[in-house]
Amino acid sequence: MMFKIMVLQALYSLSDDQAEFQIQDRLSFMRFLRLGLGDRVPDAKTIWLFREHLTQARAVENLFARFDKHLSKAGYLAMGGQIVDATIVAAPKQRNTDAEKADIKAGKVPDEWKNRPGKLRQKDRDARWTVKFSKAKADEEGKTKQRDIAVPAFGYKNHASIDRRHGFIRGWNVTNASAYDGAQLRNVLDKNNTGSTVWADTAYRSKKNEAWLEKHGYFSDIHHKKPKGRPMSEAMARANGRRSKIRAFVEHVFAQQKARMGLFVRTIGIARARTKIGIANLAYKLTRYVWHQGRSVPA
Repeated sequence: MMFKIMVLQALYSLSDDQAEFQIQDRLSFMRFLRLGLGDRVPDAKTIWLFREHLTQARAVENLFARFDKHLSKAGYLAMGGQIVDATIVAAPKQRNTDAEKADIKAGKVPDEWKNRPGKLRQKDRDARWTVKFSKAKADEEGKTKQRDIAVPAFGYKNHASIDRRHGFIRGWNVTNASAYDGAQLRNVLDKNNTGSTVWADTAYRSKKNEAWLEKHGYFSDIHHKKPKGRPMSEAMARANGRRSKIRAFVEHVFAQQKARMGLFVRTIGIARARTKIGIANLAYKLTRYVWHQGRSVPA
């Protein structure tokens, strides 16, 4: 029952207090949890404590692996190669001084916080600021053009790979938001995928990654970068366009997590963020499984 509450929180972006209230208020939630009208509902403290136990035991990884075994038994083997990408998961912004920021980057606790344990507990020293780029349309002399806009973001990154055949998240990792995407490639690839092809954007293309993929039997179909000081060749542009059509499927995963599930890290520290994001990845897999099962039911 407590795990189901974690799933509800992930699907509906509920805090612990909101989860307690919604379970009491919604008959659909009570039916899902198999609770009767006279049954006692876990309070916010109990929900928080259960998630803390999951974090301390690093149990989300085991739950993820257990569901993968269920998928395999149900016939949803990892097939067709895998698509890799990362997305920023926002966390509450920290308002720190330049000196405090320098101490945090150096792995130190600012002196002022040491004497104020209440404040220290509310400070996330693992999350980081980064800059993400988004497309925006601008009118210039009557013509509509797209340009990149730099948007600052604070939080963590959800690195994930999905199998091309079924679209399930098969591998994942969590870092701070400033971490380099390409360095996580080997940490998220699923060795059980029956296909050898790997798709990813240009952030993952490096000599080190290409050599590692070849050594471990993978075929790289990662986007090529534009040559410095020279225009991209037509053949390379066409190849990247072909790759983009396939790579776009992983963007749909992140879009659902953010737009429909409202993924946001309310906790403090990367260990708790890993639990939060890991459960969100697992909840997405559950909804994907239900979708596949619905398609297989005869009309």
